[in-house]
Amino acid sequence: MAPSQMSFADHFTGPRLGSNKPLEAIDALIDWAPLEARARELRKGQTGRPPFAALAMLKALYLQSLYALSDPQLEAALLDRLSFRRFCGFGLDERTPDETTILRFRHDAARAGLLEACFEAINTQLEAKGLIVKKGTLIDATLTEAAHRKPSFEKGGAQARSPHSPDATFTRKNNKSYFGYKQSIGVDEKSLLVRRIVVTPNCVSDSEAADALICGDERAVYGDRGYTQKARRERLAAAGIKPRIMHRRTSNGQELPRWKERHNELISRRRAPVESVFSVVKRLYGQARARCHRLGTVSADAVAAVTVYNLKRALRLIERREQRREAPASA
Repeated sequence: MAPSQMSFADHFTGPRLGSNKPLEAIDALIDWAPLEARARELRKGQTGRPPFAALAMLKALYLQSLYALSDPQLEAALLDRLSFRRFCGFGLDERTPDETTILRFRHDAARAGLLEACFEAINTQLEAKGLIVKKGTLIDATLTEAAHRKPSFEKGGAQARSPHSPDATFTRKNNKSYFGYKQSIGVDEKSLLVRRIVVTPNCVSDSEAADALICGDERAVYGDRGYTQKARRERLAAAGIKPRIMHRRTSNGQELPRWKERHNELISRRRAPVESVFSVVKRLYGQARARCHRLGTVSADAVAAVTVYNLKRALRLIERREQRREAPASA
């Protein structure tokens, strides 16, 4: 059943029954047809029992990220919550996917790069709405714990691995060891919408992921000392992009001149809002700790999280824009 259709049983429910305004707003924010077309490509050639609608399964993954649900919790929610069924397009008299079906679709989507493609498609629509300003890009990285307990760092050192999370690695920060993955993002300075995301094992340095976070159409790039690289500054400048990247001390530990210190202070203030993005996706969308065991699925899960973050953020930006437009008339 197409998401816009209603089943026979749905006609006997009141219009306010199962109402969920945030979900309804997200559903109305974008045109889902391009995403449905991409999701259908994933489901071609399947045999046996007719599969669930591709768009319904994709939307279920977004619900999973939006509410930080496990596969069993999502299965239960789709059975229990009318608003979830309506968002996905499941009629009251229709079956919904079980946790195994959700798990398989999530893994298939990760292998096919579906979440990444849909993230870009949604951002294209948000850009068309004038929400992505391109004044500057804030780049930064954060650490995500592996799904399983970390192995003993003392025994294996930085090369220690876990058979349960084979792609996770160690890194050290502030004299503490962390086992898991690193999420690096490029955020639109004005809107704080995420434009790029790269997920790697912890052992990959911030600087290695940096170039993939730069879109090429921004007027400036802001980053901390971890992204300092002469060649990168030169490439940005040659492309007409201001390299607002903090300076770091030389290898001999020589103090920075005062103008570089001041430069760092100004950049630090400008790039600080990127931390709020990490705070939201970790606190609300379950990205403080990985739910999956391999890098590909961990990455797809992170992309789904920043996608729902962008959708929620876009709604707030549109609301503020409309309030500003109405302000003169009500004054």
